[in-house]
Amino acid sequence: MFKKIVTISLALTLTACANNGALEENMTALTNKVDALSAQVADLEAQQQAAAGDTKAAKVAAEQAADDAKAANERMDNIVASYKK
Repeated sequence: MFKKIVTISLALTLTACANNGALEENMTALTNKVDALSAQVADLEAQQQAAAGDTKAAKVAAEQAADDAKAANERMDNIVASYKK
């Protein structure tokens, strides 16, 4: 009876040690995945900020082009009006 208890205890101890090793490996793998995902998120945030800057610059350029077109149209209207007089 005592021999069975010792054998079962030893088997449980070895199983627990094996499980701890596997658990540590899983934790390491998960930590590495979290680190990789964090790096990807940081890259995506940087890309998003760059895209937002590009969008802002394009908006400013479009507004400037619209203002230039309006000024050109006004000049053309003034030239046409001067010929009609």
